[in-house]
Amino acid sequence: MEDTVKLFYEDSFVKEFEAAVLSCVPEKDGYKAVLDRTAFFPEGGGQYGDIGWLNETEVMDTQEKEGIIYHYIRTPLEVGITVHGRLDWETRFERMQQHSGEHIVSGIIHRRFGYNNVGFHLGADYCTMDFNGPITREELKEIEEEANRAVFSDLPVYVLYPDKETLAGMEYRSKIEIEGQVRIIEVPGVDVCACCAPHVLTTGQIGLIKLVDMINYKGGERITMLSGFRALADYQRKQESTKRIGASLCEKETGIADAVERLKEDHVMQKGQIATLRRQIIQYQAKEIEITSDIVSVFEKELPGDGPRELMNLVLERGAKICAVFAGDDEGGYRYVIGSRSEDVRPLNQKLKENFGARGGGKPEMVQGSLTGTSEEIKALL
Repeated sequence: MEDTVKLFYEDSFVKEFEAAVLSCVPEKDGYKAVLDRTAFFPEGGGQYGDIGWLNETEVMDTQEKEGIIYHYIRTPLEVGITVHGRLDWETRFERMQQHSGEHIVSGIIHRRFGYNNVGFHLGADYCTMDFNGPITREELKEIEEEANRAVFSDLPVYVLYPDKETLAGMEYRSKIEIEGQVRIIEVPGVDVCACCAPHVLTTGQIGLIKLVDMINYKGGERITMLSGFRALADYQRKQESTKRIGASLCEKETGIADAVERLKEDHVMQKGQIATLRRQIIQYQAKEIEITSDIVSVFEKELPGDGPRELMNLVLERGAKICAVFAGDDEGGYRYVIGSRSEDVRPLNQKLKENFGARGGGKPEMVQGSLTGTSEEIKALL
């Protein structure tokens, strides 16, 4: 079978086309069809394969092997017929915006720092680029501004097929060794890179480049980028969130950061005040507990955090031989802590495990864990 004619190399803006079906065979949950020609770009260069339709049959993925492009479809097509191919153009164009934006950012970083793009992934809702060197947050901002200047300049995006002699004299970026004809994407003054994917015709069609995140990755940086419609959608989501936060705080959008900072400070102060009040309440509770037996059992529904242990220690300070504090209720179960200044409390914990399936452990002077049972049953056991 001859290689599939790749219409996307002739014109990256071909949205619909006619083609003959050369083969169609079952494949997993559907079928894979081969056409004599196609505008569907197969997965490659970090970009997913195109999706769309052949007549009314949905194309779920597109892959290439040894020059043949396979269209993965849900229902079979008759061999020999002519089909009307139709790309999911919104998805394809959005991917071209991301990929062309990646070339601009990678070209700028390569020229400025000498770093290589060692990893590229164009996902369904984000695009990441991995670079083999460090970048600061301030430098990232400068890179973003320069990238958008290239977008707003509406530079042409050239597709070149240089012969071997011309290629030997060219400086261009490439992640892999390429056999045969090399396809070069050039953005004048910004980037020259070998690439197999379709791109926009001019940088202005990218619309906007936004570098939304950066993390250290394998000694370099992983940058997350949104371009074009994805950047617009991200701005719209964040603007809506900002408006809602501003309305909740009764602040203008430009003042919400300061308002949140004040709210955070108030929260920290209130947490401190609440902690102080809780300690005081626990101290009052400890004074009210009667110490009439060797094992003092205390059941409290509301004892968050370290409350059970604090209450136990206060009761032990009052002279209790052993104190067992249970926080919770019969329906939801209990967290517990058992302690003593003179006795080994681990045998009590073992009894709780045997009778209530308790989970927990500790040292001779203190054990803690959780269990399910009624307060009356637990008291009876202790």
